[in-house]
Amino acid sequence: MTLDVHALDQMLLAGSAVLLLAILAVRLSVGAGLPSLLVYLLIGLGLGESGFGLDFSNAELAHALGFAALMLILAEGGLTTSWSEMRPVMRVGLSLATIGVVVSVGVVALVAHYLLGLSWQLAILLGAVSSPTDAAAVFSMLRRVPLPRRISATLEAESGLNDAPTVVLVTLISVGGTGGALALFGEVVLELVLGAAGGLLIGYAGAWLLRRVALPASGLYPLAVLAIATLAYAGTSSLHGSGFAAVYIAGLILGNSDLPHRGATRSFAEGIAWLAQIGLFVMLGLLASPSQITWSEVRIAVVAGLVLTLVARPLSVLASSVVQRLPWREGAFISWAGLRGAVPIVLATIPLSEHVDGAHRLFDIVFVMVGIYTLLSGPTLPLVARWLKVARRSEPRELDVEAAPLERISADLLQIRISPASLMHGVEIGELRLPKGASVALIVRDGEPKVAEARTVLRRGDDVLVVTPRRSREATEKRLRAVSLGGRLAQWLGS
Repeated sequence: MTLDVHALDQMLLAGSAVLLLAILAVRLSVGAGLPSLLVYLLIGLGLGESGFGLDFSNAELAHALGFAALMLILAEGGLTTSWSEMRPVMRVGLSLATIGVVVSVGVVALVAHYLLGLSWQLAILLGAVSSPTDAAAVFSMLRRVPLPRRISATLEAESGLNDAPTVVLVTLISVGGTGGALALFGEVVLELVLGAAGGLLIGYAGAWLLRRVALPASGLYPLAVLAIATLAYAGTSSLHGSGFAAVYIAGLILGNSDLPHRGATRSFAEGIAWLAQIGLFVMLGLLASPSQITWSEVRIAVVAGLVLTLVARPLSVLASSVVQRLPWREGAFISWAGLRGAVPIVLATIPLSEHVDGAHRLFDIVFVMVGIYTLLSGPTLPLVARWLKVARRSEPRELDVEAAPLERISADLLQIRISPASLMHGVEIGELRLPKGASVALIVRDGEPKVAEARTVLRRGDDVLVVTPRRSREATEKRLRAVSLGGRLAQWLGS
């Protein structure tokens, strides 16, 4: 097809209509308690050969576009992740992304080969592509479940880190890596080490550069950060390192550096990540062919998904907790919250693009598995969190304040909602005893703003906005949690 102005107008019309429909679907899915990725997949299926009739079967293009979208999603994950929250759980997050993946791949592969009759190559590929949790699914679903920082940070760290080893593993198996298991392990480790080194180098160099270059417009800073993250991915990949490890680590460094216009940069990254998610899921829906899926593939998907959810995932969490102990309630919730989304389906395009025998069957199995078990586990997360007693309704939620490059403002805005069970109800603002420099800026009660004064009494259902210097943010959150749990008699800060 020749691309002229008329064809471009038609493409823009169709693309903008699909994008607007997908954005409106986010609100619908949140209200219904469904993961938005399923809505996007349904839009893709509706536009594809089983619906509107659009033909998209280019596995190589899907593979390339899928990797580009995952790169943007991981960059946003790194930029919006707080290192101070991730540092205490980094060991268990890294363990889930490595030891946990190995355990999960092994369990699923054994069942797929001996019980379901798949060849060893397809069985191992099925275990590998279904093992990583999906960053987009995890980040979006965690917004609906107020969790302790330890749990949410663990899940975010795992979803950000486990893409890199599984992408390397699936690629090597698909191209027919030689030399045995030890050589395969060595190649995976080498690519991860190169990826980590590239991410660290480019991330720190980019942060150093942006702190010292005064750009003429504030809108250039988000573009510069995105360009640096993309450079980390592409530069490391060109040296045969793990680009996904590099872009996530570079994003983590940039997001936690004191850069100009940090709030605008993070908002821009979130918008780009949403666009990448929508395009990715719609494209994967277009690539799927529901009419060609057989009952045999559905049976394999259901059995493999049960094994993954009820056996492999709990065992991988248990094995990973050897590195850093997890309380059983937290471990059980993390086991259930191992959300799969676009990542397994994107990984399934790698064998397709490499023309592996049975790759089309593998893609159909993974597509069905993701659809069924995302629909099962995603909407039940709030219920499981309450049942395991790990949900917290009054966790502070971060909203970054714009940081002007000349004035070097370095502050954060925390938003907390006082839940019915919170002992912050009845406490005066002056009794919060926040760290030096932190203060309550505004209270929203019954939808109306209320000026905060020292004698103002907090009530259930209030939304409280607290401004804190970034250096005092951790202490401020600690104090707010203490008052929420202990009321006005909570211990003094630091005692």
